[in-house]
Amino acid sequence: MKLLTVNLGHRTPYAHAAVEAGTGIFKRPVDGPVTVRAPGPRGVGGSGLTGDAVVDRRHHGGDDKAVYAYAREDLDVWQHELGRALPNGLFGENLTTWGVEVTHARIGERWRIGHHVLLEVSAPRVPCRTFQGRMGEPRWMKRFIGAAVPGAYLRVIEPGQIRAGDRVRREHRPDHEVTVRMVFRALTGRRELLPHLLDAGEALPEETRRQVAKYLERA
Repeated sequence: MKLLTVNLGHRTPYAHAAVEAGTGIFKRPVDGPVTVRAPGPRGVGGSGLTGDAVVDRRHHGGDDKAVYAYAREDLDVWQHELGRALPNGLFGENLTTWGVEVTHARIGERWRIGHHVLLEVSAPRVPCRTFQGRMGEPRWMKRFIGAAVPGAYLRVIEPGQIRAGDRVRREHRPDHEVTVRMVFRALTGRRELLPHLLDAGEALPEETRRQVAKYLERA
């Protein structure tokens, strides 16, 4: 299991961006080491990678969404389906991985990258209109939701530096069965799955726990 590339993006003006200030979705692989650290709470903190822009901090960035990972194997499936090249970073992912179970990772699972950095799986990526515009594919958000292969956000547990080619090792896997895919499905239509997400305990982001609480109150 390894990192194929580490991808960073600068703030870019974009007509499809959710905010007038632009977007940081246009990420490209970079050479050399990149510093990883916890960015701070959402709304204040941006990306967990130094040099990577998060513009819409109402919905992106912060400690629970510090780093976004997507598997090259899943990009290859989309590449075949769409009939076009999908280079690393196109989905706005910070880490393009190889041999890592990303969408099937459990919430609270921990990955050691290189020698120092420790990341914890926290949440799935839910598509937005900026992603729709970036892809330029008809009904892209609906197709992405239907496939339920969202990739994973991670929080930073131990900071340090990473670079392309670093080994990825799974250091901890929780006993529960709450995967990134399960959370994604619960948040994008399968509301009956919401109560089961609580099995992930404190590793589940507070925002998601509030959504579950509201669902249970109505139920």
